[in-house]
Amino acid sequence: MKASRCSIRKWLIRMLLALILFPVLLVLALRFVDPAVWMWQIQRELNPPTGYPANTHHTWVPLEQISPAMQLAVIASEDQKFPQHWGLDLESISDALSDNEKGGRVRGASTLTQQTAKNLFLWPAKSYLRKGLEAGLAVLMETLWNKPRILEVYLNIVEFGPGIYGVEAASQTYFHKSAKRLSTTEAARLAAVLPNPYRLSAARPSNYVWQRVRWIENQMRLLGPDHWNP
Repeated sequence: MKASRCSIRKWLIRMLLALILFPVLLVLALRFVDPAVWMWQIQRELNPPTGYPANTHHTWVPLEQISPAMQLAVIASEDQKFPQHWGLDLESISDALSDNEKGGRVRGASTLTQQTAKNLFLWPAKSYLRKGLEAGLAVLMETLWNKPRILEVYLNIVEFGPGIYGVEAASQTYFHKSAKRLSTTEAARLAAVLPNPYRLSAARPSNYVWQRVRWIENQMRLLGPDHWNP
């Protein structure tokens, strides 16, 4: 009986170690290896929204082949504290939790690192469980990766339109040029649709999208090119 209990205890310890080590090793590997597929893409293809295209577009490019304007545009639009924080914006999280308590819903406050973790590893539905896993993975990524790698992965896997993954595919599709040659306004147009690329279009910007473009361009000017130096 005692031997049986020892065996169960050892098995449980090994399972716990495996649960801890697996995400660490996976995140560490992706510091050096570009992901061939990611969870957001898998879920879209397994359960496609209405009108989702049969053929998707994606081309991986290293960060140095992405326009500095594009890099700054997503930081200005999505996470202006990205160069300084360690994966989480505690002030924004506190504000979001307060709003959630008042409105009875789960609001975001995600950093670029958290968005990368969600797109890479998790599911899109909003819940406190997913947000908790997202936060843990974000801190792990900030520990094992560096800021340029996080932004590189984000820009290569985020969806800019139905079936258009990554900034290179978006740039070629909408502007017929490489991501390296994107202008400030073109970069802002792409960044402007990221909150919802299924309702907002970079190809045919609505008045709302153009308002976001102008706001992003203004934020880019205020931040200045020195705000982000990969």
